[in-house]
Amino acid sequence: MNKVILMGRLTRDPEVRYSAGENSMAVARYTLAVDRRFNRDAEQTADFIPCKAFGRQAEFAEKYFRKGLKIVVSGRIQTGSYVNRDNVKVYTTEVIVDDQEFAESKASSDSYQAARQSSPADPSSAFGMGQGASDVEGFMNIPEELEDGLPFA
Repeated sequence: MNKVILMGRLTRDPEVRYSAGENSMAVARYTLAVDRRFNRDAEQTADFIPCKAFGRQAEFAEKYFRKGLKIVVSGRIQTGSYVNRDNVKVYTTEVIVDDQEFAESKASSDSYQAARQSSPADPSSAFGMGQGASDVEGFMNIPEELEDGLPFA
């Protein structure tokens, strides 16, 4: 079985082209930055995965997807190869999209975009968390003196 599910952020606006002919079809290409689960040396790392959508999925991407938006994609892996101008064989891997959807609300997306523009070096300050913010987006560390009063601590 060839099935893949990815969640990540668009690295740029989708590139959409239409096939030639009487029954033209939209083809959207975009790249997802998918965070790796485990970090090396406390650095955040990501894989950049090329995706291709056809028809209505491509038209949807063209209309609603923008750089930085977090989406979920399901589809299949497709590999291929071609010979480039220098007569070197190049291997390709991409996800052919069957389904795609938003992974966050519009408000969260707008907050993320504003945060990236205002302070790309410190993601915690951009979400209004200030000092004591954890590395997990949207959560704060609880001061030790308050932990005793929490029912789930």
